[in-house]
Amino acid sequence: MKTNTKKNTKSKTIVVKLGTSVLTSGTAKLDRAHMVEIVRQCAILHKQGHHIVVVTSGAIAAGKEHLNMPDIEPTVANKQMLAAVGQGQLVREWENLFKIYGLHVGQMLLTRADLDDQLRFINARDTLNVLLHNRIIPLVNENDAVATREIKVGDNDNLSALVGLLADADQLLLLTDQVGLFTEDPRNNPDAKLIPEIEQITDEIHALAGGSVGGLGTGGMATKIESATVAHRGGIEVVIASGHKKNVIIDAVKNKPVGTRFVSEYTRLEARKNWIFAGSRAVGTLIVDDGAEKALLESGASLLPKGIVGTKKTFLRGYVVSVCNQSGEEIARGVVRYKSVDIKKIKGLHSDEIEGLLGFEHGTVVIHRDDLVLL
Repeated sequence: MKTNTKKNTKSKTIVVKLGTSVLTSGTAKLDRAHMVEIVRQCAILHKQGHHIVVVTSGAIAAGKEHLNMPDIEPTVANKQMLAAVGQGQLVREWENLFKIYGLHVGQMLLTRADLDDQLRFINARDTLNVLLHNRIIPLVNENDAVATREIKVGDNDNLSALVGLLADADQLLLLTDQVGLFTEDPRNNPDAKLIPEIEQITDEIHALAGGSVGGLGTGGMATKIESATVAHRGGIEVVIASGHKKNVIIDAVKNKPVGTRFVSEYTRLEARKNWIFAGSRAVGTLIVDDGAEKALLESGASLLPKGIVGTKKTFLRGYVVSVCNQSGEEIARGVVRYKSVDIKKIKGLHSDEIEGLLGFEHGTVVIHRDDLVLL
């Protein structure tokens, strides 16, 4: 089995997904004492050089608490109202708690639509990466005030997997009110056994998942397995564990036995390049000169605007294009950081001239080597 190439390095990027049941400890209010404990663990890892992303549920619960509406009818409109009120309360709580450790947070509200659209996906990825680069902890939540379908299915679980892909994460920790995935439902069978590690997510694994048992949350084990499947295919290790187990976040990052661990057989880079090569159709073409061709094929370089001599077809930033030499032979395929109209303007120029010509820049390269597959 192949292992994640980044696991032996000092720094990891960890996405910590917190369910409502974890944040409320099964009550009708936020459990601030437990939230402090979560922040403490994240702060320790942050100080060690790790990058932390928090995907936080709990906006609806925070809204209920703030408005003192424990018995409000659970209609979609009411949930949207509670989410609109509670989101600000929730972020304020996190901000104050992380401030204890001298850490800054930044809020990102997303819907599945933001991540299904390729350009919006790239924009969200750029924002997330800038926050992490500046050592700011992103607080990500489903935009429940407008996302009706996501409220119904508890998509923060699946959202966390997509955030893992956005952040190029090493690990996704799905913290819940359950210890992990069992051979049978432990609520019905006391002899059910915890499954400590899973390498392949089969139909049998999906069949083991049950529904939600909480009154405030909208997700269950089934959505966590779906989330694990998405992250697993993206080369991200996933751990499903109890959010109330002592030091669960630190222990999971240290690869200690907690919950159920899903070990991916692909590195993240392999998974992304597999998607570029097999999962997405090239929508346009970049033509490069001999120097760029040599740099790509022999030096593992990124594609700079200096080496581009022409384009074919119209495409947007974030799309997959073919890279051809001047003889018309396809030598590579990759994800562009600039749209075709802008590439026509900057082709043949040095990277430091991009911003002066366009008035903005999305980086110094047109295709980064990590987003490039050589053919």
